[in-house]
Amino acid sequence: WYQRRVREAVVSTQSTGEMSNSSPTKIKNFGIWVRYDSRSGSHNMYREYRDVSRTGAITQCYRDMAARHRARPHSIQIMKIEVVKAADTKRPVIKQMHDSKIKFPLPHRILKFNKKSIFVADRPSTMQ
Repeated sequence: WYQRRVREAVVSTQSTGEMSNSSPTKIKNFGIWVRYDSRSGSHNMYREYRDVSRTGAITQCYRDMAARHRARPHSIQIMKIEVVKAADTKRPVIKQMHDSKIKFPLPHRILKFNKKSIFVADRPSTMQ
């Protein structure tokens, strides 16, 4: 029998719990500083997400890190999160959403007047 000595790490928790959202219907840009452990080592990252709440942005971050880097939630540490102004965003995926004339085309639409009969001689035209 032997006794292992375990050093106690000094950890300070600043706060726990969910913060209230000041404007729950406005979409904001969130900058998240992340540290995660991969198979090859520890990495620091800055990521940007658009969401209406901090918790939604953090959820997006966890899912994105799992998809792109195969990082498990226990290996991800959220270092800092803050709201970023539109002019201060860095990532092109976020910047493209700041265009005031942005359009979302719907190229493959099936119109209702094409659904008159089930059995017709020619196919419906979906490309406009």
